[in-house]
Amino acid sequence: MSAVLTSGVAMDRRVAVPRRYGLIVLAAAAALAVAMLLARYWPHGTIVARADVEIATVKTGAFRDVVPGRAVAQPLQSVLLDTTEDGRVEQVLVKDGARVEAGQLLVVLSSTQRAQELMARSSEAAQQLANLATFRAALAQAQAVQRREVTQAEFERDRAARLHQRNQELAAQGFLSPSALEDSADKLAMARRLLAQLQADGREELRTREQSVQAMQRAVTDLDQRLTAMRAASEGLAVRAPVAGRLTGLALQVGESVRSGTRIGRLDSLGRFKLELRLDEFHLGRVREGLPATLAHEGREHALHVARIDPQVKDGRFSIELGFDADAPPLQVGQGLDVRLTLGDPTRALLLPDSGFYADTGGAWAFVLDADGRHAQRRELKLGRRADGVVEVLGGLQAGEQVVVSPYRAFSGAFALQLN
Repeated sequence: MSAVLTSGVAMDRRVAVPRRYGLIVLAAAAALAVAMLLARYWPHGTIVARADVEIATVKTGAFRDVVPGRAVAQPLQSVLLDTTEDGRVEQVLVKDGARVEAGQLLVVLSSTQRAQELMARSSEAAQQLANLATFRAALAQAQAVQRREVTQAEFERDRAARLHQRNQELAAQGFLSPSALEDSADKLAMARRLLAQLQADGREELRTREQSVQAMQRAVTDLDQRLTAMRAASEGLAVRAPVAGRLTGLALQVGESVRSGTRIGRLDSLGRFKLELRLDEFHLGRVREGLPATLAHEGREHALHVARIDPQVKDGRFSIELGFDADAPPLQVGQGLDVRLTLGDPTRALLLPDSGFYADTGGAWAFVLDADGRHAQRRELKLGRRADGVVEVLGGLQAGEQVVVSPYRAFSGAFALQLN
């Protein structure tokens, strides 16, 4: 019996695979391929041209707590000139920028109203003085009349006293009747009463007249004081330099009308200067009066100190005044000068250039380059003092790392950069 060989094909059976599962597998494979391509070729972060950014390396060095700045020369003292009266400009005797001496006449004003008031007050003062003279003359006359009347009354009293004395002697010898003696006694008593009454009336009259004279004297004194004040005000129409100095800001024209309190100029001290320096508000808490500073000018260094601090911040900056420890060099008002303000002693620290990134981030973060040098990641930082063009790194960076230090305004919302 011969064996019959059976083909394996007869044993295979075709299994049907649902079509939707095949599509799912195909889509997954395609998605994986696309993801691999994106991971390889899609940019990591915002694309930035390397030539458009500034990159600096974190270094260890000496942190010199010195703040350089551009100061402006100002006069050490300035006196403002304001008008004290309304008036019309009659004369301008000096030019703007001229050097003047104390008391020198600068501007002459005129005021018709003030002149009329002065004339009226002068006339009133003259009338009051005349009245006072009349009162004093009347007082003197009354005093003279009273002296004459008292003298006459005293004479009558003394004569009556002598007559009564003689009558007493005659009556004692029997040559005068008692009635005649009594009559002489009555005359003496009457003379004494008349003298006393005259003296009392005279004192009262003189007291009244003296009070009138004193009242008139007070009125005249008050009027004189007002007249003196008015004359002083009229003298204010002649503007004089209160101190010696250089006159600036004078722009009056002859014929121009000015009001009281109008600023007409300023007197700046001669040869004495101070420097005005504006600093970033970051330094406001560290600057104090007395801190040293230096000015290099025409090959010499001049020592300065912080004389005054204006803590008002404007546009992110505040102002300080620097005074010279010795005589100031020859300067011009408004001249710009480079100064260096010392805030502390040098210390070792990690340093980073104080560039535009600090203004955009406040020093809270920065873009730090990866090891490949082509990508930069946003990283939180802890920065400290800023001085002499560098900032102190307290945390978040290591020596040798590279940081994008140029301004971040163009990509401030990014979390990573790709540098091409």
